[in-house]
Amino acid sequence: QVQLVESGGGLVQAGGSLRLSCAASGRTFSSSAMGWFRQASGEERDFVAAISWRTIYADSVKGRFTISRDNAKNTVYLQMNSLKPEDTAVYYCAAGRYSSSSYGARYDYWGQGTRVTVSS
Repeated sequence: QVQLVESGGGLVQAGGSLRLSCAASGRTFSSSAMGWFRQASGEERDFVAAISWRTIYADSVKGRFTISRDNAKNTVYLQMNSLKPEDTAVYYCAAGRYSSSSYGARYDYWGQGTRVTVSS
């Protein structure tokens, strides 16, 4: 079992930055693929970034967001720079047994989410 707790969301002006954190419990963290997804109000959940032996990003965040992990702290991060109003969403952390994937179905565990609001 893996439990995930996200933090770091909040309100920020367009052009600003936030760093999200996802703290994981469970001994399998270092071998898990970790992903970030987001869901805007009234929209479907979208892939943002993932990390395992490789990192992948959604086109909409490439060059602005960076995913990283600290296995010693069982934590994965999402550094978000140059934020835009369209980045407003609830951001979810996910853990999976496979390599980085943009498909939510490839992840077994999900956090409760942290809200990010970007004002124009």
